[in-house]
Amino acid sequence: MLALAGGRALWCEPGGKPQSLGLAEAAKRAQGEPPIVCHARSLARRLAVPPFRAYDLLELFAFVRPAAFVVPTPRGLAEALALPQGADPAEQLAAAARALLRDLSRQAVDRPNAERLAGALAGADWPWSAAVCGALAGETRDGASLAGLDIWNRLPKWEEPAPEPPPEDHPIAPVEAAGRLAQLLGPGAEERLPQIDYAKAVTEAFRPRDRAGEPRLVLAEAGTGVGKTVGYLASASLWAERNGGTVWLSTYTKNLQRQLDRELDRLYPEPAEKHRRAVLRKGRENYLCLLNFEDAARAAALSRPGDLVALALLARWAMASRDGDMVGGDFPAWAIDLLGRGRTLDLADQRGECIYSACPHYRRCFIEAAIRRSRGADLVIANHALTLINAAQDGEGGRLPLRYVFDEGHHLFDAADSAFSAQLSGREAAELRRWLAGHDGGRRVGRALGLERRYGDLTAGLAEAEAALRQVLQAARALPAEGWLGRLENDQPSGPTESFLARVRQQVLARGAEQRAAEQSLEAATAEPVPGLLAAAEALDAALADLEVPLQRLSAALAGRLDDEAASLDSGERNRLEAACRSLRRRAVGPLGAWRAMLAALSAGTPEEFVDWFAIDLRERHANDIGMHRHFVDPTRPFAVALLARAHGAVITSATLRDRPPEAPDDWQGAEMRTGAQHLALPAKRVSLPSPFDHAAHARVFVVTDVARDMPEQVAAAFRELFLAAGGGALGLFTAIERLRRVHARIQAPLEAAGLTLLAQHVDAMDVGTLIDIFRAETDACLLGTDAVRDGVDVPGRALRLIVFDRVPWPRPDLLHRARRGAFGGRAYDDLLVRLRLKQAYGRLLRRADDRGVFVILDAMLPSRLLTAFPPEVAVARLGLKQTVEATAEFLARS
Repeated sequence: MLALAGGRALWCEPGGKPQSLGLAEAAKRAQGEPPIVCHARSLARRLAVPPFRAYDLLELFAFVRPAAFVVPTPRGLAEALALPQGADPAEQLAAAARALLRDLSRQAVDRPNAERLAGALAGADWPWSAAVCGALAGETRDGASLAGLDIWNRLPKWEEPAPEPPPEDHPIAPVEAAGRLAQLLGPGAEERLPQIDYAKAVTEAFRPRDRAGEPRLVLAEAGTGVGKTVGYLASASLWAERNGGTVWLSTYTKNLQRQLDRELDRLYPEPAEKHRRAVLRKGRENYLCLLNFEDAARAAALSRPGDLVALALLARWAMASRDGDMVGGDFPAWAIDLLGRGRTLDLADQRGECIYSACPHYRRCFIEAAIRRSRGADLVIANHALTLINAAQDGEGGRLPLRYVFDEGHHLFDAADSAFSAQLSGREAAELRRWLAGHDGGRRVGRALGLERRYGDLTAGLAEAEAALRQVLQAARALPAEGWLGRLENDQPSGPTESFLARVRQQVLARGAEQRAAEQSLEAATAEPVPGLLAAAEALDAALADLEVPLQRLSAALAGRLDDEAASLDSGERNRLEAACRSLRRRAVGPLGAWRAMLAALSAGTPEEFVDWFAIDLRERHANDIGMHRHFVDPTRPFAVALLARAHGAVITSATLRDRPPEAPDDWQGAEMRTGAQHLALPAKRVSLPSPFDHAAHARVFVVTDVARDMPEQVAAAFRELFLAAGGGALGLFTAIERLRRVHARIQAPLEAAGLTLLAQHVDAMDVGTLIDIFRAETDACLLGTDAVRDGVDVPGRALRLIVFDRVPWPRPDLLHRARRGAFGGRAYDDLLVRLRLKQAYGRLLRRADDRGVFVILDAMLPSRLLTAFPPEVAVARLGLKQTVEATAEFLARS
């Protein structure tokens, strides 16, 4: 057994006692006889050695308990298996191995298939195969095989439901919502008056509207601890039951989606009822594609036996999964790192290649099953991106939900900004070419089918459609082919798109090169184009028109079949034709129209509601994409038009909806501006309920005055001393990835020497969700991260007792921000954004009434006008680092 503890390794021979080793000696032993480990790839990185052969307990766990949650650490395994805590990590690994094999020997569910998979894995040289076959009393097999991998034949089929009638319009009385809240909380639960007030207030959004385009909108700010999630579930579930309709519950982060899903267990304690009445929805790219999986399985059986282990574990998961969701669902995020992205996430339909009802596995498709369940569900949990895209595309089957709840409403501005923007870039254009024409050389990604293979049978016999398809394939050659970025960097563009992008690159390098190399992109305004750029834009516009026109004709021809052959089309073919038309509009016709409008603006001028700019996007200081970008100055305007004005009612809620500027502490203007409420004729109902927690007694805020924020060694020393003073349980937040990495490099060794585990986004090759899971489970761990960590952390108790911000989180001063700054109030807009970010970060600190914590900012330049981001009862002290460290240790020692 091999495990890490602090800055050393623990090695234990079978039947022996654990030995403490230096990392160099541990690395040497690890590459000899395969040890039992937890997360072999992560361990190899920590030991600075190539991946080595090992008995990885996470692989065994994935086989024995597919779709079950586990934190990927020795302690996490022990907790998941209900093993005694307190043993050293090496002993925990041995106990976990015994427990998993014992569990496997007793399993009855799907045992025959488990035996077939285990036997086949012996041919793939899986270290655990002999032990697993022994536990199952199965036989090993030589050579690769499809035995047990054929999940496409064994998953249950979905049934096409009857169309749902429109919902009725009965309101929910506040007293009824309070009654449902009491039912959800259960007998004996503590009565929380703010939560009852919240549940009553949001019933306004479930009243019938009086005029088209005037929804019942509620803006509800509820401080941490109010219990808003259960509060709005009370009203939403009542309305859905009474009216036979569906309420969409939209969130921004995966963490809140999981929390909502858990809260629904209160409402639907019976799993079968929950499965029928509540659906978690995401984009198609999040779900395992069975056709991709079959292709990968057959290739592995023929020529890639090394892929069999990953595919077998994926097959075990798919048969046990609730819905096939690979991103934030019950698929373990650590498996992506362990097994490889190409053998996991790349098997989802991430490139729009779905062939819908032409797929032989259509009736077992995870996403199609979720879509059909959601049509008759009471509650649909979705993310903001899917909710907004669904509205922009007029819903599924032409019907939009009438009632919404937007939790994490402070993120709606950013979600709308992403949903309603356009990018004419090399990557986007090359992806469109691949989607239209299929694979045309270079590295093959996905099935890369192209329109002819996806829709050729739909156009067969239709002269107009066949001719349009041929013209599309010919015109698609104007888009960038494989290797476009290298050609641009060598000043050898090929075709009209690359010629335009070459001029864009020239303008950005000429006018944006003085920007700091650490930025994520170099930018330049579109005004005063460099010589040749307008001519290149005109040539590209002509080429895009040659592509857009036949695409429109192709879409019209396919839509015509729906009318001309209405009496003879079966439901599967009709659904496929409708899906093809939607895909053509969404992935091709729509973007081409936006791109042509952007090109026209280079000569005619950008409309005042938009911001256009050129950019070279960077990754690790190297060009990753080149293009022209367009965003709305106010993205909540199209959000209000596409969704809010068409809804009958909506709740937009968050703990951080409002800014509290010093001159107007009860101001709602910022909240209405960033949620789209200001664009509606009917004013929103405003609700504000403060956090019931005792912030004055349980929290401290310090601004460190003597650390030079631009001196990496001083910043790293401050993080080190504060993390040590807290004894772990510390979260470090950064406004730039490069600064995070510099601090991590300086503080990892001293923290580990003190017995504190240091985790870091952008350093550890694990997704944010896994890092947060480990951080939450390990009481004395420390975590470094950026925005995604700030917005996604929900860690109650002592596991999070200190937050350190490296500097004031000012918005990035790019061209888009400049336009918005001018439209939304100048410096006041900057201040609003910073206060909201500080408020959101501080909100991570106290998650329960008995939590205690310290919030530190390592920036003496923090203006006093920004301090209203914190609760008014919390005193903010400006101290030197020494005094801050002492005060932090003293305050946390009392918890």
